[in-house]
Amino acid sequence: MHTYRSTGTTRRLTTALLALGTAGALLLTGCGQNGENGSSHDSSKGGGRTADGFPAPAPDGQRQEQPDDESRDIAPSPDHLSTFALDVDTASYGYARRTLEDGSLPDPSTVRPEEFVNSFRQDYERPDGDGFSVTVDGARTKDDDWSLVRVGLATRAADGDRERPPAALTFVIDVSGSMAEPGRLDLAKHALGRMTDRLRDHDSVALVTFSDTAETVLPMTRLDDNRARIHDAVDSLEPADSTNLGAGVETGYETAVEGLREGATNRVVLLSDALANTGDTDADTILERVAAERRDHGITLFGVGVGSDYGDALMERLADKGDGHTTYVSTEKEAEEVFCEQLPRHIDLTARDAKAQVAFDPETVEEFRLIGYDNRQVADEDFRDDSVDGGEVGPGHTVTALYGVRTRAGTEAGHLATATVRWLDPDSRTPHEESAGIEASALHGDLWSTAPRGLQVAAAAAYFADALRRDDTRWTALPADPTLDELSFRVRELIRYKEDKQLSDLSDAIEAARTLMG
Repeated sequence: MHTYRSTGTTRRLTTALLALGTAGALLLTGCGQNGENGSSHDSSKGGGRTADGFPAPAPDGQRQEQPDDESRDIAPSPDHLSTFALDVDTASYGYARRTLEDGSLPDPSTVRPEEFVNSFRQDYERPDGDGFSVTVDGARTKDDDWSLVRVGLATRAADGDRERPPAALTFVIDVSGSMAEPGRLDLAKHALGRMTDRLRDHDSVALVTFSDTAETVLPMTRLDDNRARIHDAVDSLEPADSTNLGAGVETGYETAVEGLREGATNRVVLLSDALANTGDTDADTILERVAAERRDHGITLFGVGVGSDYGDALMERLADKGDGHTTYVSTEKEAEEVFCEQLPRHIDLTARDAKAQVAFDPETVEEFRLIGYDNRQVADEDFRDDSVDGGEVGPGHTVTALYGVRTRAGTEAGHLATATVRWLDPDSRTPHEESAGIEASALHGDLWSTAPRGLQVAAAAAYFADALRRDDTRWTALPADPTLDELSFRVRELIRYKEDKQLSDLSDAIEAARTLMG
């Protein structure tokens, strides 16, 4: 969790110098909704200010030249921007729940608050077409002048009947000895078998296995007349020896490239406990291969983690480099949901290299903290640099970012913040933007009594993650940080209002943590 203040030195000297030297081109604005190209300003003008008083952003596709730092002798201005790449991962929360169910606390280094928050459904308004809607709301907390502000981004609803491009999916399955443990390879075989019956005739599947070596069990094969052949390949999977993850990824991408289909969504799906112990175990070397294939062929990676012992950090880094995301499954029902519901529904992409930037009004905001997204930070000046990697997002997704925001003493009105999301069209790579803002007067009076239910759920997930990583060097207490007893009560109250399986699971996880933490 990062803290930024309106006094003292800026977080990045270059950002501030650029802001001073280019008429505030970095500060992001636009309370109103943007047009079709997402731009809320006149692209024929190189500056100016928008209606809410913020400096206008630079036109799409134009990069402001940065002055020579050595020629500057003026002090930097405060930094009121927060920029990050979008992330729809949920593996951290799933693995934490599994660890707690097994009677242990998760390693604080594996707890990523944004993945806890993004594991819960949100009811944001969705756009009609591709791209994003932007929702910003917030509520005051019991801490003086502190509020929680929620930035919600949503893509169009996933429509199973909507025509989508064919999918070319290369499944890379870990068949090492550790995968013999119940809840690993057995889950994969069951879910893959069910998924084979769900995919469309024009989709294609390849199957790669790895233990001490890697093998292409099934080259890229269309579903139409080959479902029995695919079932036979899945049924043949048996656990073997060591875990040569590097060989599996290498062979998986080679197989995906050989079976590359123009006009299709080409994706590698890695299912593993990510405990590399033989062959190439160096993460950076494996990641270099993933990054090259992503760049050269547009093949994205979806990581599915399994097992009570799980290489969380490696799987997350692989998915990030592969322009994909990760999830974690521990039950047959969860595996079916991922492979039979989520994967077919989300094969299509609606946005590439998506980033968000939030501009806080220095007249109103004294301090702000982004909760989580530690590994997804982007330099503020790179928000509109489309060569800088962002996140890939498909239909049916929501992304939530929570901020702790301290307003200036006694502030009841005034502009609080403007959030903007920027993304590239998956096919044409045309950049688009969408923005929304919030006024201080729009903050709900109390988080737990008057705030929308979705905001309360997001807050509960974030507070729980924060409690689990207090031994981590990254930890800083959130505003009005409740005890686990208080948090348990709040979640039970939410369930009493509306029964929800996701919240029931969260309640169980909090109770397990309370017991283990005494």
